[in-house]
Amino acid sequence: MTDITTIAPRDKAEILAQALPYIRKFHGKTMVIKYGGNAMTDPELQADFAEDVVLLKLVGINPVVVHGGGPQIEAALKRLGKSGQFIQGMRVTDAETMEVVEWVLAGEVQQDIVGLINQAGGKAVGLTGRDGGMIRARKLRMADKDDPATFHDIGQVGDIVSVDPSVVKALQDDAFIPVISPIGFGEENESYNINADVVASKLATVLGAEKLVLLTNTPGVLNKAGELLVDLTAREIDELFADGTISGGMLPKIAGALDAAKSGVNAVHIIDGRVPHAMLLEILTEQAFGTMIRSH
Repeated sequence: MTDITTIAPRDKAEILAQALPYIRKFHGKTMVIKYGGNAMTDPELQADFAEDVVLLKLVGINPVVVHGGGPQIEAALKRLGKSGQFIQGMRVTDAETMEVVEWVLAGEVQQDIVGLINQAGGKAVGLTGRDGGMIRARKLRMADKDDPATFHDIGQVGDIVSVDPSVVKALQDDAFIPVISPIGFGEENESYNINADVVASKLATVLGAEKLVLLTNTPGVLNKAGELLVDLTAREIDELFADGTISGGMLPKIAGALDAAKSGVNAVHIIDGRVPHAMLLEILTEQAFGTMIRSH
């Protein structure tokens, strides 16, 4: 960590001035930020994240936060003596597990983030997909990877049917910062646990966001030699899928990012949440701190 007290005032002014074209370019635009991983569990990185969000809001950009909470859900289930069961990487969510998911995400995790942003001088408001009828969902039908004709029942895991962003727009126009838990509701008012990357991507699309920013525990998208790919087009991503460069937990992330890029979100950034203030550096400077996926 550089000691910023040693930076000469003139250099500080120069650094701030370099952000000006970016602030001008993104003023009044919406940015959807998926918050998860280390950035979410390390107290110093939590404080940095909250400061970044508040700063973006104060310079006239509209941040919308969507958060995950896998490790927190896992810890809560352990305390109750429930062991998580996974099929093809997806958590099987029975009714009792769904209750835990709801109180961990919408109770504990969401309120922690709201508190941190408020402490940093912002005005955050916590929402779930139920608020304002925002996220309608249905049960996810998961095909077997070896036999596509067979479907697995993974319980109350949801697929998004539609997103109504009017509650988010109303809050944004009023100086608030929405913090959204990835929980949707079905026709019978049942709850669904939805992948947070998918919610963030879909929300960015329906809000016509300028950017979708995904904070991860990796430096970004790496090639087969382990080098960071800083700038990719949708077509190049398709090629990385085809040759197996992108696999595992990165698949849903990138698939969602690609959908957003193809549906009108100008740029998607997959950035390293372990770097202090990575978000500001990625958005307001020329320095790349991750992978940017451009729509064309």
